Amino acid sequence: MKRNTLFLFLIVVLSGAIGFLFGSRQLPQNSPLGFAHPSIQKLNQLMTYLSEDYVDKINTDSLVSTVIEDIVDELDPHSVYIPAQQRQALSESMQGNFEGIGVQFFMQNDTIAVVRVLEGGPSEKAGLKSGDRILMADRDTLHAKGKSNQEIINRLKGPSGDPVQLTVYRKKTDSIYTVELERGPVPLPSVSSSYMLKEGVGYLKINRFSQTTYPEFQTAFQKLLDQEMEAFILDLRGNPGGYLLPAKQILDDFLSSGTPIVIVEGNNGKRERTVASSNGMYEQGALYVLVDEDSASASEVIAGAIQDNDRGWILGRRTFGKGLVQQQMPLGQGDQIRLTTARYYTPTGRSIQRPYDSTSRDDYYAEVQQRFKSGEMKDPANIPTIDSLEYITPKGRKVYGGGGITPDIYISNDDTPEEIWNAYIMQSNLVDRFVFLELDKNPSKYNFDNRAQFYNEELPFKEDFIAAFIAYCKERNYPIQVENEESLLNSIKAFIAIQLFGENLYTRIVNQGDPFLLKALSEIEKE
Repeated sequence: MKRNTLFLFLIVVLSGAIGFLFGSRQLPQNSPLGFAHPSIQKLNQLMTYLSEDYVDKINTDSLVSTVIEDIVDELDPHSVYIPAQQRQALSESMQGNFEGIGVQFFMQNDTIAVVRVLEGGPSEKAGLKSGDRILMADRDTLHAKGKSNQEIINRLKGPSGDPVQLTVYRKKTDSIYTVELERGPVPLPSVSSSYMLKEGVGYLKINRFSQTTYPEFQTAFQKLLDQEMEAFILDLRGNPGGYLLPAKQILDDFLSSGTPIVIVEGNNGKRERTVASSNGMYEQGALYVLVDEDSASASEVIAGAIQDNDRGWILGRRTFGKGLVQQQMPLGQGDQIRLTTARYYTPTGRSIQRPYDSTSRDDYYAEVQQRFKSGEMKDPANIPTIDSLEYITPKGRKVYGGGGITPDIYISNDDTPEEIWNAYIMQSNLVDRFVFLELDKNPSKYNFDNRAQFYNEELPFKEDFIAAFIAYCKERNYPIQVENEESLLNSIKAFIAIQLFGENLYTRIVNQGDPFLLKALSEIEKE
């Protein structure tokens, strides 16, 4: 289907056709769009016939959703249709908070078992703890009712200021008590961790770019500066992007006045060039940015600007390769579309968007996995480069467009597929749930109350944890072999940390022995 025809069909779905389907059979005479194109008239007339004349009853909402999905599938791989039922979760992630009581839970024996009390939320302030069972909300019994996770979430969430009385069973003290609290905003931090790796070296990880990212960054970064930070490591590994604005604001802190940050080009060919102002927090000092194959979009904007301006060093593996900008637009009835409206270019003028015209969406997203087969993950010599897309930085470094940001310092991935799978398992909900059940089963044995002591000392009961995990997997028929006990124990310790002490300590434990950080530290020592 031709792109201009697709766009015309898309306009009608976005702007007026949905409402017209349930109204008059006549085309509106005073439509703001005019509905002059024959293709638009055909679509409206067809939907009218189906709605009013077809022999069987048709769910027109479902049919329209299918039409929208089919149209969007013909566009670029980053334009996405968002049904109303998915919109709220996506919106909460991007706005940086949600309204509710602030817990993560598992359903254990048909009872809500609190796995983690989210920092800064009402439940933390009310004193709930990991392992608590929520039995009732007001007079509504929540246990032994066969309720789904979504039903529980809907019952516990609510607008800020809305009071709720929880009846809670605490297994550790074998007691039942009531908690009065008001629902409120629960932070969903995008800066998941920040701390001093060693004297003079700060570290900060951003997991996505939301509305609250830059204020979070400012607060955390200033604390690092207050500790006499002289070198900084920004971790953008696994960061899929998000809003462009906070990426530009962060870059403004790193780049001197007048330095180019990013170039955005709309569908009219007009380019908007963003440059840094004069009030950056860290315009001097060693700077290393960690990236991998899952770093995309706004993460690549930061990596590209740092590299193109010779401001610091990019360390890791070639990034995803997304150089398109989306806007989220309403369709009506709660549905939305995230539509690609522009392209961005790094300061040297390169586009890092991977080609997508000749491939399906599935193949487009599977390209990252193909990097293992091509040998790129082990050897950067296998990274595809196109001479015609070569650019030169102010200091004479060669950089390339056409498919992600290639790091200045490459970290090879020598793992076998089996090792990669095991590493994925070690960071999955499998270990998370095991840790919760193991601690819950033996609360007096696993008494981890001191955050600093827990982090600084070795994990106790190592053999018990390993044996229990093997038995846990065997009972559930999971195909897992523990080939690296230290990796397993590190994952167990990390998940204990996130359940009891929060995400910052989790990241610190996961980072221990991390090859990216070790390489960055060795490079800092050379300066």
